[in-house]
Amino acid sequence: MEQRLEALEIKASFTEDLVDKLDQIIIRQQRTLDALVNELRLLRDQATTAGEGGTQRNLRDDLPPHY
Repeated sequence: MEQRLEALEIKASFTEDLVDKLDQIIIRQQRTLDALVNELRLLRDQATTAGEGGTQRNLRDDLPPHY
């Protein structure tokens, strides 16, 4: 009985450690998602602002000179 209890305590300890690691991964992923959402919002704002100027950009203007 004591060995079974000890085995359960060890499993609980490993499970707790795993949950903590997964929690940190989720936090890091959420920060990345938040940063990407903000970047997307900025890009949409830039596209909207560029579209309001009345001039359309030609993608060939963005090519490097060797093309």
